[in-house]
Amino acid sequence: MKRMLVGAAVALTTLAAAGGAEAKGCIKGAIVGGIAGHYAGHHGLVGAAAGCAIGRHRANARDRQAERQQMAPQARPVSAQ
Repeated sequence: MKRMLVGAAVALTTLAAAGGAEAKGCIKGAIVGGIAGHYAGHHGLVGAAAGCAIGRHRANARDRQAERQQMAPQARPVSAQ
């Protein structure tokens, strides 16, 4: 139990120090994936890697969607013209 608390403290310290990083989804995905991997058979590193990849993919998809919405012409109702 002490080992898990020390690991959590180190992870939180690392997250606090990396506030300005451009990880975009990787850190949160790695944490969630690492925890899930640990409880699913002590495969925390594999879970963290997969979580990072999935988090990064979702962040990129969200960014692409936001760009499409900004690039699309603003539709106005006919009555407003």
